[in-house]
Amino acid sequence: MIKLPVIIGPTASGKTKCAVHLAKEINGAIISADSRQVYKKMDIGTGKDISEYTAHGIKVPYHLIDICEPGEKYNINLFYHDFVKSLSVIKSQGQLPILCGGSGLYVQTALEGNELSSIPTNHTLREHLKKSDRSELKKQFNAINPKLKKKLDSSSVKRLIRALEIDDYLKSNPYPKLPKTDIAPIIIGIDISREERRRKISIRLKDRLENGMIEEVQELLKSVSNEDLKYYGLEYLFVTEYLEGQYDFNELFRKLEIAIHQFSKRQMTWFRKMEKDGYRIHWIEAHLTTEEKTQRIVSVL
Repeated sequence: MIKLPVIIGPTASGKTKCAVHLAKEINGAIISADSRQVYKKMDIGTGKDISEYTAHGIKVPYHLIDICEPGEKYNINLFYHDFVKSLSVIKSQGQLPILCGGSGLYVQTALEGNELSSIPTNHTLREHLKKSDRSELKKQFNAINPKLKKKLDSSSVKRLIRALEIDDYLKSNPYPKLPKTDIAPIIIGIDISREERRRKISIRLKDRLENGMIEEVQELLKSVSNEDLKYYGLEYLFVTEYLEGQYDFNELFRKLEIAIHQFSKRQMTWFRKMEKDGYRIHWIEAHLTTEEKTQRIVSVL
C-alpha cells in the first residue's frame, strides 16, 4: 500500500508551492494532476512555473509536466496510465509520491480509476449529436440508466456528447477494466476565501498578460492551428480570438477574468462533491505561511 498525499485547491490558491515544500520535507516527488501542464511550450497560459519546483534551493522532482507536444490531444485515459507508471517510478527511487492539482476529474481518476475514459471515440455518432442543441442532448442524457448516469458529466455540450457516446458503446460492449492502484490517499485542500481567490486571479492574470502570455500564444500559432489551440480553452481560446481581432485588449482581460473566476468556482464545486461522495478532505487555510502549512500537512500525514 502506497501512502499518497494529495494536495488540491482552486487556481491561485498556492497548492503547488505547498506541495513542493512538503516534498522537500518528506523526500517526495510530485505528480501533476493538471490537464494542460502536460504540454511543452505552454507555460504562461497554463500557470506552469517550473521555478516553483525548488524549495530552499533544492529542486524537487516532478512528473507529468512537459510530456506532450502542443497540438496533441492528451486525455484522461492516457493520464491514468501515466499516473500509474509515475507511482512505480517514484516508489522505485525510494521517494514518496505527492499528487498535486486543480483538475478535480484528474485527481479523482487517479484515486479511483476511470474505466469509462478508455471507451473509444465514435466519430460518426459525435457528428450526428453535434447537430442537436443542448436541451435535446440533455433530454437524451436524462434517459441514460441512473447507475451509469451518476458516473457521467453533463456540465457542457462537449461532455454531454461524450456521455451519450459512452452510453451508446455500453449497449453493445462489456464494461471496460482498468488496473487498480494500491494507494492510501490522504487529501489536503488549500482553503482560500472567495474574495482572496478572485483578487489573486485578477492580479496574476494582469501579470501574465503583461509578461509574455500573448507572445507565447503567437509563438504556438506558428506550429499549431488556431482551432487546435482554442481546444485547450481559457487563456489559449481567448488570446487566440484576441489575435484574430475579435476584441480589444480590455475586452480580452474582462472576458478571460470572468472565465477564470468561473473555472475556479467549478473547481471548488468538484471538491465539495468529492466530500459528499465520501472523500475526507483536510482543509488548511491559504493565509498561513508556507512553513505553517507544511507542518500542518506533515501532522495530518
